[in-house]
This record gives sequence, structure tokens and C-alpha cells, in this order.
Amino acid sequence: MSRHLYKKIEEGEHQQQDFKYCINDSKKIAKSLVAFANTDGGRLLIGVKDNGKIAGISSDEEFYMIEAAAKIYSNPKINFTTTQWQVEGKTVLEIGVEPSSEKPHFAKDESGKWLAYIRIDDENFLAHKIQIEVWKKQNSPKGIYFTYSDTERKLIDFLQQNASVSFSKFMRIAQISRKEAEDVLSNFIIMEIIKIDTGNEGTFFYLNQNFDKNELDKFS
Repeated sequence: MSRHLYKKIEEGEHQQQDFKYCINDSKKIAKSLVAFANTDGGRLLIGVKDNGKIAGISSDEEFYMIEAAAKIYSNPKINFTTTQWQVEGKTVLEIGVEPSSEKPHFAKDESGKWLAYIRIDDENFLAHKIQIEVWKKQNSPKGIYFTYSDTERKLIDFLQQNASVSFSKFMRIAQISRKEAEDVLSNFIIMEIIKIDTGNEGTFFYLNQNFDKNELDKFS
């Protein structure tokens, strides 16, 4: 059975896998669990160093810290599975998290703030306010109210001439409030007219190349 663990470790850290040498802070683990739940799901391999070397876990304390991370420091609570691997005379704890239908999940940080995270490649990023708004609207039975006004046209026209736009730049271009910008961008993401991209350089919005502008004109 250990060959299955070795195969996973050989994959390295990626969007659905993270290594943890040990656990000494439930809040930090909550951040990882939340990021997996808010994105595509994933697994934590605890007792594995960043370079893939197996260190093993020292005690059962790791499990209780995971449980605290999922139930106390995550909101809503996160369901997880556990698998124990015995290899090289050491124990590796695998924590599995499914993509959640209750997004957004928030993790409590050291200052007591509740923050949402997403997983991009092998990193956890703070979820942008627009992404949180998208999740909330998708979970709402009310749906969305959409009009194709001058504000929406300015966004589409700009993105047809430029690769992407930031949230603050869109506010300046359209000369609208933060709340109005949040509403327009989140609606367009739900309608798959634009896409959101978060990375080390920040969060940007760009046109979905498959969308048909003529379809928007029907809303005019």
C-alpha cells in the first residue's frame, strides 16, 4: 500500500495537494482546509516535508488539531476524511477535503478575523471580495437581476481592447461606487461573460472568449 503514498508524494505540491511537515497551529491548517473546500478540494499529507521527504507525525495530537481547524476555526465547518499511512516505520496522516457546496468557507486568523481563501496551483490566496459575492449569489434562491446599461458596456468595451482589468480600475473607468462595481462584476462572472483570475500579482478580470456580445445586446 505504501506505493500509493509514494506515488502521491511524487506529484509534489499542486492545486489539490499540500505537504505539512507537522502541525503546530490549527488556524494555519484551517486556512488550507478552507482553500481546498472553496476551490477543487484536495488533500493534506501531514508528516511530509516540502521536499517530499517523509518525516512522519509525532503523536495523535495532529488529528485533534485538524479537527479543531475544521470545526472551530472554519466557518461553515468543513467535513474531512483521514487515512493513516505506515511507511519507513513512520506514520503519514492524509486529510481529504471535498469541494464544498456551502461556499464561501472562512478561516479564523491570528487576529480573530474570518477570511476566505482559494487554492491556486500550490498556493493559498485570499479570496477577492468579488469571488465571495459570486458564491453568495450562486447560493441564493433569488438569482440575479441583470441590466445591460452604459456601465456594463464600458466594461465590455474596455475588455475587448485590453487583456484584463482590476477592480479599482473598473471603478475608475465606469465612475461607479464599490457596491455597483461588485454587482456588475459578480453578475458577469455568474453569467460566464467574464472570468476572475487571482495570483501573486493580484486579482484581475478578463473576457470569456466564448461569450457572444450579440446575446448581451438583447438585454438593451
